[in-house]
Amino acid sequence: MCKAEAQTSALAVADSLYAVGEYEEAIEVLEGVSENSERIHQSLAKYYSASGNSEKAIQHYQQLLKLNPNRLLAAIDYGNLLVRSGKLQKGDSLFEALSEKYPETAKFYYQRALIKEKQEDSTARGFFIKTITLDKFHQGALYKIAKEELENRRYSEAEKLSKQGLEANPENASLLSILAQTYSLLKEYRKAILHYEKLLDLGQKSEFIYSKLGYANYQIFDYKRAILYYKKALELEDRNAATHFILGKLYAQTGDLDKSETHLLMAILIKKQPVDAEFLSLGLTYKLQGKHKEALDYFKKALDENPDNQRALYEKAVAADNYYKDRELVLQHYKNYLRKYEEQGNPGMLSLTRNRIKDIKKKLHLEAEKP
Repeated sequence: MCKAEAQTSALAVADSLYAVGEYEEAIEVLEGVSENSERIHQSLAKYYSASGNSEKAIQHYQQLLKLNPNRLLAAIDYGNLLVRSGKLQKGDSLFEALSEKYPETAKFYYQRALIKEKQEDSTARGFFIKTITLDKFHQGALYKIAKEELENRRYSEAEKLSKQGLEANPENASLLSILAQTYSLLKEYRKAILHYEKLLDLGQKSEFIYSKLGYANYQIFDYKRAILYYKKALELEDRNAATHFILGKLYAQTGDLDKSETHLLMAILIKKQPVDAEFLSLGLTYKLQGKHKEALDYFKKALDENPDNQRALYEKAVAADNYYKDRELVLQHYKNYLRKYEEQGNPGMLSLTRNRIKDIKKKLHLEAEKP
């Protein structure tokens, strides 16, 4: 069998293996082919990428493009792989070269915009706008800019860009959401309701959408529909204090005072639930990292939530000991803990506290005796 036939046969076998998810076996078949043609490199790049071996995939894309720099689709796949692998600068350079070679192709500017966004580079906006200039209906770029305009309260621009995208794709859920939120913020609640309901028709049944629909109906005094949507929001997230609070107000408006009381008490219960355990855990995490200032801040937050959190008060003293140079100040922290828990505190923490107080007092005494 000649080399060309052997290669064709190997490719057929490898493609069959790849099709059923046997990536390693497909790679093994092609790695055994002595002739490294464009087709072999292209397939190996694809197989290695699918198997999660990005470095090997990148190597084969490089070999392929060295053999034939005009393989545009391969270059795009290579660029996307670079971005997914976190090689943002290399990916940007590749898409920059492609945009120079094909200056009228919007997607290359869009890819650069996404890379700049990942790099937190302010030039991302310019690339998104360039994308829209070349392709006025580019869905991704329109969403990015419309979202930014909404966040910056430029509502007329957010509305215009959303409508522009929806003209080409009326079922773009992201743009429908931006437009609905824009109308809500403009207090055009009936328009907002129309677009939120379109999202529901598209299967976008989320707590966020149900809550927004509830609020919009509340604002136009359709209390029954508002209650309906807020109840659906609670089905998805029953620990939302704000939802319970508004439902409490709505039931009061409709005269159902028992339900009103139930939801208002639930809102209070959820809001008053202390989160000192979460703050204490954050403080301990920072302590392990040696970030004593941050640890101290979070132990204080835990105590603000729950002044009777014994561990937080002890750890606050330890964090102060590690952070402050003023021994008198540190001593006061340990004394605060001892004063509160001397009778019923944790024996281990009490023992450590007493020993540390003795050490600090001894050092203060020695410092005082120095001439």
